[in-house]
Formats: sequence, C-alpha cells, structure tokens
Amino acid sequence: MSTDAFPVPTKKPTTPPSAEPEILTGSGAVLRTLELLGIKDVFGLPGGAIIPFYDELMTQDKIRHILVRHEQGAGHAAEGYAAASNKVGVAIATSGPGATNLVTAIADAYMDSVPMLAITGQVFSHLMGTDAFQEADIVGITMPITKHSFLVKDAADVPATIAAAYQIATTGRPGPVLVDITKDAQQNSMEFSWPPKIDLPGYRPIMKAHGKQIQAAAQLLAEAKKPVFYVGGGVIRSKASAELAELAELTGVPVVTTLMARGAFPDSHHLNLGMPGMHGTVPAVLALQESDLIVSLGARFDDRVTGRAADFAPNAKVVHVDIDPAEISKIRVADVPIVGDAKEVISDLIIAFGDIAGDEKLDLTDWWTYLDGLKAEFPLGYTEPTDGLMAPQYVIKRIGELTGPEGVYAAGVGQHQMWAAQFIKYERPNAWLNSGGAGTMGYAVPAAMGAKVAEPDRVVWAIDGDGCFQMTNQELATCTINKIPIKVAIINNSSLGMVRQWQTLFYDGRHSFTDLNTGHETQMVPDFVKMADAYGALGIRVTKPEDVDAAITLALETNDRPVVIDFIVSADAMVWPMVAQGTSNSEIQYAKTHAPEWEEE
Repeated sequence: MSTDAFPVPTKKPTTPPSAEPEILTGSGAVLRTLELLGIKDVFGLPGGAIIPFYDELMTQDKIRHILVRHEQGAGHAAEGYAAASNKVGVAIATSGPGATNLVTAIADAYMDSVPMLAITGQVFSHLMGTDAFQEADIVGITMPITKHSFLVKDAADVPATIAAAYQIATTGRPGPVLVDITKDAQQNSMEFSWPPKIDLPGYRPIMKAHGKQIQAAAQLLAEAKKPVFYVGGGVIRSKASAELAELAELTGVPVVTTLMARGAFPDSHHLNLGMPGMHGTVPAVLALQESDLIVSLGARFDDRVTGRAADFAPNAKVVHVDIDPAEISKIRVADVPIVGDAKEVISDLIIAFGDIAGDEKLDLTDWWTYLDGLKAEFPLGYTEPTDGLMAPQYVIKRIGELTGPEGVYAAGVGQHQMWAAQFIKYERPNAWLNSGGAGTMGYAVPAAMGAKVAEPDRVVWAIDGDGCFQMTNQELATCTINKIPIKVAIINNSSLGMVRQWQTLFYDGRHSFTDLNTGHETQMVPDFVKMADAYGALGIRVTKPEDVDAAITLALETNDRPVVIDFIVSADAMVWPMVAQGTSNSEIQYAKTHAPEWEEE
C-alpha cells in the first residue's frame, strides 16, 4: 500500500531560526500545519465547538474549504478525494452530532484503507464529562474504526498531533485518523515551530518483506500448474499496478481483480479474468476455486470473495502478501505469509522468479485451455427485460463506453454498484471508487464531488441508485455553488434493488418495503428531474434505449453545472452471476435467460 515518505522532515520553518517564535492560536496552528503538510482542499461544516478554526479559516487563501450540506458528505467527499488522487482527504466537523455524522464515512474509510484525516471540534476541556451541550466522546466512539484517534486539550500539542495523524494515515496500511480538539485548545495561543517532534512508540510499519519468504513464494509459483494472482485494493493503494503488470506478463499467470481492485490490472489485458466474488465472472470465481496456488496481493479473503470459507479453493496453496500483519491467515491460513508493501514485494518477487525461471513463462497450457473454455461458455452479459423498461446494464455500459477509461466512476451500493463494476471497462487505477467493505449507501454523490475537486480535468460520474441518491443528494447544492460539475446517473428501478433481488430469490418474491415509488409514471416521489432543477443542476429523464446515448453525450458536454440523468430501468433486472451467501463458490449461479424464468428451472 501507499508508502510515500512523510513530508514533514523535508519542510523548512516559515521563519529563520533567529527570528522571534511565531505566536498562533491553536486554530491557526491547525491551518499552518495542514498547509505545511501539503493539504490544498478540505470539506467541512461549522458548528459551535469548531468556530475558532472557522474564524481563522476565513483569513487565509492557501487552503480551499468546501462547505458541505451534511457532515457525512464531508467524510465521503474526503474519501473520494483520496481514492481518486492518492492524496489525503480531510473532513472537518463540530462536536456532538457533527462529529457523529462523520462516523459512517470514517468506518467506510477504515474498511477500504482510505487515507483520511478527520478534524473535529470538542467542547471546552473543563466541560468534558459533564454532558455539556453537543458533547460526545468521539475519540472513544471512533477508536474501533480508525487507525488512531487523538484528543488535543493543549494548543501547544496541535502541530505534532496533526503531523502524527497525517503520518499514521498515509503510511503502512492507509486509513482514517481522527483529531478531536477542544474549543479552548483552539482559542489559546502557542509558539509555532516546524517541524514538530513526532513520537509514535511501537508504530513501525513493515515495508520490506523477508527474503526467505520471497524465495519460497517464487518457488511455489515456478512449480504451480494452476496458479492465480488474486489482486486486492492494496495494489492500488500501494501504486503497484505497473509492477503487477510486469509480474503477470513475466509469468503468464491469470489475474483476478476484486471489487476494490478494479483497474489495478487493465480489463483489456488478455491475462485478466475479471472480478471474483459473489457477483464475479464465472472464469474469475472458478479460477480461484480450481487453482493449486493463490498468490494474494493486497487482498484479505473477505466473505464476498471466498463464499463459504471452509470450501474455498480446497486444493490451493496460498501465498498471502499484505502490509497489515493482522490480515495474514485471518481467514485462510497462508502457506507463505509475507508482510510488506505490495509494490516492494511484487518488485522482489519479479527478481526472485526471474532467478528461478529465467525468461521462460510457466507452462500453463492446460490451465489456460480450461480458463479460455470458461470465458467462451460463460461470457458476461445480460438479457433484455420483458416489462418494456430499459436494461440497467445497457445504460451503465454506454456510460463507460462514451466516457472512456480516463473518467472516474464512483458508485453507490447495490445492484448498480455491481453492474458498474462488471460492465464498465477499467484500464487504470483510481478510476473506480466505491464503498467495498462497509457497503455504504449514499457514498456516490459526495465521493464523486471529492474526486472532481482532486481531479478537476477528469470526467467524474456518480453512478447511483434511486435509494442511494436520496441519502446524500443534498451535496448537489455544494457542487452547484462551488462549480463542481459532476455527472450523476440515477439507475432508477423504483426500488431498493439488491434487497428486492434477494427477496425474489430467497423469500418467495415477497417484496417487503423495497418499493420506493421513484420511477412510476403516475407518481414520482420525488421527481428527480425537478429536484435537479431546484439544485441548479441540469436534469434529464431517459425512458427509452434509443435516447441513452444522446443524454450521456449532453452530460459530457455540460461542464458549467452538475448533471443528473434519471434513467428509468426495469426492477426485474438482476445481477448475475451470483454465489448465494453461505454457499461454496463451486455453486455459482449463472442465468442465461430472463431471471424469473431461470429461477423456475
């Protein structure tokens, strides 16, 4: 994962050593520290306990502050900013409910290893523990979902604490760090000097793997007959895509990229089998299941990939590479455990394998005959709905084709997330943003907003469901006011689609409380086109396949405001293939016909 050198030691003091110490308030020290750390953009919402910081914020112009409409939006925007750019995302909130509104985004960032800095205001230190107005123990609340959480009660501690938080967030396995600062610490004065002394006893991420483990992995790889590279999001966080491509081409071993790793290895590459997991491609799922060696690179064997863990890849030896030692053998015992940064490990593995095999690729003829047969027999596709409404897969596929691989695609959670992972072709890392581990509805719009701030020259899409969109669509106001022209595609099936699919398949079609009434001709609650207009965005509705391309093209040509396209699609469309929860990957289900007919067979 990302191991960029911590920049603090390379920065020089803002005043000569002989000059008088600079006197700043604690809030001023927050700003100066962020500036010296290279932070350019922050997302936040003021409140009583963070007012001193906001008072300082208006006196400078080096850090852009984007005023969100909800703190959860600030958190997801910081995530999108970080995931699209490999920079640190910063979210700011006040105490109490302001801080707790960040919790979902913090948990999301923790699950998906996103480098994020959350700064919250806290009540006066002498009021802590008295149930003061808008008091919440946000440090205690977030301890399980951050790499670390700090409480600052003394203004003098501000620079070192924020610098330490930045270092923790960006080194080792990236993740969120929270800094909670009392109101008096923000108001009081301190002597500012740079760089601060950072003391993090026991925090020493292992970057370089042990040589014997690398040799053992290379030997297993050289001997394997049915190997697979199982690639997770750690390869993207580590910026190791080029090294992965070199290793794959050197060995000729097939590659599968998890939901979090889409784009880590180009979809167009002949060695790419696609995405494994609950809704992965048949070749990817069965390649893992039938393999004799799995080389896991920055992946964690989560339940959505393994299915029933006891039955996962029963004949495979496992090389598990991860920068987080806690992930090694957590779910599947590793034959060769390797703790280290993915970029470093893959580079070492290339050399070690080359020493063993020379320039010869592995003889995987029989293995590839089997895999190519799966690719021919089980291509990724979809069937046209029978209710006269559009196929959502077609809509998403055309968004990807008309936008191209240089775009950024942020998805919400549910069916549209899986279709976006399946039907858009990803050729580069950081093009695909989603809530993989936490599965947070409402992620897409604010994450796309953050991505667009970080990457203003790229086209950024939020591919959302009608359920997800209603959770965070207020950030369209933020986009309009701040001239952040994202494109939003609402895949509107008028329901909570993934829950509805499970109800259809496993609950005898009892669609209990999953109808949202967003796409009904007689009653659209709300009408997303009118909502877009109210937010100052361009609103478009598409109900026919022949109008899809024109709407997408208009969105791509509109860059003076956000665009919202309400695509009315069939509620009967399902995500296939599918490995039902709690079953073996060998039982993967593949629907060649319309889903309801398949279910009856």
